[in-house]
Amino acid sequence: MTDRAIAACDGACKGNPGPAAWAWVLVEDVDSGSGRWAAGPLGDATNNVAELTALEQLLSAAPATVPLEVRMDSQYAMNAVTKWLPGWKRRGWKTASGGPVANRELIVRIDALLADREVKFVYVPAHQVGGDPLNAFADQAASDAAISQRPAGGALPDTAQVLTGAGIPTGSAGQRTFAPRGTQAARTANPARTLAAKYPGTCRCGKRYEAGAQIAKNPKGWGHPECAAQPASS
Repeated sequence: MTDRAIAACDGACKGNPGPAAWAWVLVEDVDSGSGRWAAGPLGDATNNVAELTALEQLLSAAPATVPLEVRMDSQYAMNAVTKWLPGWKRRGWKTASGGPVANRELIVRIDALLADREVKFVYVPAHQVGGDPLNAFADQAASDAAISQRPAGGALPDTAQVLTGAGIPTGSAGQRTFAPRGTQAARTANPARTLAAKYPGTCRCGKRYEAGAQIAKNPKGWGHPECAAQPASS
């Protein structure tokens, strides 16, 4: 049995604010292939709320007695609970400029869930070819739930495949199949002519892309290739 659990969590928001959702994927034992995932809708919310909720939901679901590695692409959510939180608490939940801390209720709940447990946070860039497969899984699950506004989840169909980016997970009964972004299945299902971005920008899904990232034209401008392949109404 492995000595830690490995997880990723992500939030999605179509509009920021707009239809939003959270998702996490948890590999509890790589050796035995034990893993599970979940995603849930949030109605209209901001991207930051979705990212924090994803972390809160993951910590609520993961065993508190097992060391946990959490992979995230949200620098805001990670910094909020690892860098900024101690200062906010010292100042009575005020920012350095004296204003109220945004999303305080969520951050307080996450702070309580982090108490007396070992958690290692790892930042992973989003939407990278050959990027972290667990993050890609959580990212697509959150995006799917934001569009459908329906919960999904269950056991991982094949943990080994998911860890290599080859898995095509399915939701619970009634949920549609999706392929994690960055996998061959996703590229086949979502063909789009791409080019390297000259400047950083924001996709219509509400997430940023960096200069040099592969982007594609969509009905609302430029963004992630997989988002360009989605219907304009999403």
